[in-house]
Amino acid sequence: MARPPTTEPHVERPGPAEFRDPLVRRELQKAAVWFGLALLIVGVIVLAQPLLLIVGGMIFAVFLDGGARLLGRVLPIRRGLRLLLVLILGFGFLAWVIWFAGTTIAAQFEALRGVVTLQFNRLMEFAASLGLIPKGPPTNLGSQLLGSVGRLTSAVGSAIGALTSVILMIVIGIFLAIEPRIYDRGIAWMLPIRHRERFYRIAAHVGFTLRRLLFGRLLGMVFEGVFTWIMLSLGGVPMAALLGLITGLLAFIPNIGAITSGVLMVAVGFSAGPHQGLWAIFVYFFVQNVDGYLVIPYIARRTVDLAPAIVLAMQLLMGALFGLLGVLFADPILATLKVMLVDLSGAHAEDEGETPEVVGKKPKPA
Repeated sequence: MARPPTTEPHVERPGPAEFRDPLVRRELQKAAVWFGLALLIVGVIVLAQPLLLIVGGMIFAVFLDGGARLLGRVLPIRRGLRLLLVLILGFGFLAWVIWFAGTTIAAQFEALRGVVTLQFNRLMEFAASLGLIPKGPPTNLGSQLLGSVGRLTSAVGSAIGALTSVILMIVIGIFLAIEPRIYDRGIAWMLPIRHRERFYRIAAHVGFTLRRLLFGRLLGMVFEGVFTWIMLSLGGVPMAALLGLITGLLAFIPNIGAITSGVLMVAVGFSAGPHQGLWAIFVYFFVQNVDGYLVIPYIARRTVDLAPAIVLAMQLLMGALFGLLGVLFADPILATLKVMLVDLSGAHAEDEGETPEVVGKKPKPA
């Protein structure tokens, strides 16, 4: 005899994907965190080139934003007009530098290459005479030394790739600088509501720090370039204008840029004679000491103090992983990471009811 159908309501029971045990949930959360970190590392390695282009665009946006804020102190006009004025002044100065280099010192580039090659061969011969290296035809040791800094990414491996990368970074930077709040709100929207206010504070602090840091880099570039040009000219060192331009450009890269420009300066100086070579050595150490003990410490006190050894280690690591762009952006990336970690540590200490350690006076965001 068939049983009559039941009238009891259907009760849903937990399935195999339902985890109610707190221990299981906690372990799954830990596994998800480690799995996410692994995916993040793989994504950074695979997408290194576009990520670095985005970072470059963000750094360019910081330049533009800092210039617009600086003009806002003297020109009471809209932000869009100030940003346009910064772009005109910046690209106008860049065009003047290209014109000056093309009309005044273009011929010196080939002479500089010949001088550096000759001085390098003489140095190798001297080392061979001392038994430091085997005697024989010159090797490609110079290219090996340059290549040890890191491989160039394919995005900047050719002239077309470099031009395309620069254009992309400029376009990204302009879009970010036009309306930065849109992108801040977009990132904050993906975070829990309770963390959004903290995100805005950290983003403002990072932006403030990067503006001061990059302004200091520009100030150091101008100081080193102009001062090197004047002092080398007074000492009779050939190609003083070209060496000043190269020194100023390489000053954007701490440590590595100074060493590279110093080697070029001394090589050109000794090509003209021992007196010019000794003068070039004096100029290099004088300029670097003034910049290292006066300009950089003053800027560091107002931004974030980065230990030189940590900066150099970051540059070597970024250069080995990502090539030339990694070396260029290592300093701003390191400053950003330090500010974020310090702010997050202080916020966590406040949440736990502890007194956060004083690691430096936090500047008030502009």
